[in-house]
Amino acid sequence: MPTDLAFATEALDFHRAITVPDGPLAATRPELDALHQHCLALYALLDAHTTRTTPIDRAGGEALRAARVRLWQAAEHLHAAWHHAPATDADRLLVRGGCRPRLPVCGRHLRMSVRVRHTHTPAELRAPFTGPDRL
Repeated sequence: MPTDLAFATEALDFHRAITVPDGPLAATRPELDALHQHCLALYALLDAHTTRTTPIDRAGGEALRAARVRLWQAAEHLHAAWHHAPATDADRLLVRGGCRPRLPVCGRHLRMSVRVRHTHTPAELRAPFTGPDRL
C-alpha cells in the first residue's frame, strides 16, 4: 500500500478510536462535512485509477468504475445526513429550504455532482449494489 494512503487509513482509524465515543450520540455536522470531503477525495482518486486502468485492463476498470459509483452513492448519503444532523439555531437559518451552494458541504457536493453526472448514467447512479459479477 502506498505510504500516504497507509497514513490516511491509520489517521482515520486513530480518529475513530479517540473521537467517536461509545453509546448513542448523533454525528455532528462538522464530522459529517469532513467525512463527505474525504469521500469525494476518494472518489477523485478512484476516478484517476479508473481512467488509467480501463484501457489496459477492461475488467479491472469496470470494477473500479463500480466502486466509484458506490462511493458517489455514499457521498450522496453523507450529504443528506449532514442536512439531517442536529443543527444550531444559526445552522437552521442557513439550511432552511435545502442546499445552498455557499455552504461548504453543499457547494462541494454540487460541484462534484456536475462531474459525476457527465461520467455516469442516471441508471448507474441509482442502481443498488448487487456485488461483483465475477471475481
